[in-house]
Amino acid sequence: MTERPTAETGAPHPAPPLLVACDLVKRYGSVVALDGVSFAIHDGITGILGENGAGKSTAIKIFLGLLQPTSGSALVLGEDASQSTRVRARLGYMPEHDCLPSTVSAAEFLTHMAEVGGLPPSRARTRAADTLRHAGLFEERYRAVGGYSTGMKQRVKLAQALVHDPKMIFLDEPTAGLDPAGREEMLDLVRKTHREFGISILFSSHLMSDVERTCDRIVVLQGGRLVQSGEVRDFTAETRSVFVEVDTNRERLVQELERRGVRVTADAGGFRVEGPDESLYDDVRDAVVDADAPLRRLAPRRRALAELFQGDPTETGEMIGAALPDEGDESPEATP
Repeated sequence: MTERPTAETGAPHPAPPLLVACDLVKRYGSVVALDGVSFAIHDGITGILGENGAGKSTAIKIFLGLLQPTSGSALVLGEDASQSTRVRARLGYMPEHDCLPSTVSAAEFLTHMAEVGGLPPSRARTRAADTLRHAGLFEERYRAVGGYSTGMKQRVKLAQALVHDPKMIFLDEPTAGLDPAGREEMLDLVRKTHREFGISILFSSHLMSDVERTCDRIVVLQGGRLVQSGEVRDFTAETRSVFVEVDTNRERLVQELERRGVRVTADAGGFRVEGPDESLYDDVRDAVVDADAPLRRLAPRRRALAELFQGDPTETGEMIGAALPDEGDESPEATP
């Protein structure tokens, strides 16, 4: 987070937040999409998580000035985006659904978007070419967008959000429809965008692994309410349990551990063990020897973001649901 010296003392203090939601409420008839939500987002990459209908897209559209809240306020760079063209010009938006013109080239489309963003024609053409190079589409820039693969179209959508050099961009499900290799390429591109250009990013996704690997902070919504927010590293910190994986004699090792009073739980190809103190490692060592179980991995276990949705509420705070639904489900928030 950027810090600036104060005029009075010269001591640094945190830069003001880029986005602030204060008691934000949005209703669509009888449906409450946002119910008194308050949070602040600073520089960096912030993930916004939640099942379909949780209010993610509604919050993004309010911050972009595309929707008016029923009550409460949403400030972007200290202003209401719906009332300030200057603020809206400093924002970029990558929508989830396919919205690209199929008959024009990527170069032509991005040049047009740069001009809409206020750049003169010559500068717009140069900026379009540079942005397509950043997105890995420079060699394909004169092809009609309709002939692009899904991954290439996703990169065009990201490029059009960047072409006018915004202060912040909003990405709505940027890996939607991509295979694992395409997802990783898109996540790399998102990280590269922030790292090289210093553009802050609000990353909306139902794929917790994408958020965990990409974002610095998270905001979690459920049923229109804020239920978690904070640094990703705080939610994925080491726990008091240890992850153990062995090659053979697994059942015998479990018996030896349980005989020593160690609690054992199956976990992702191995198991996690829990004990009262550091003597746990001694118990594991002795049990591995007595069970003649070749040890493949022994490490402090880290939480995953998925545990926010299925874990023990005593460890993760308020439990907020069983799982996130599959991509593509419809929700009330999609229709104003």
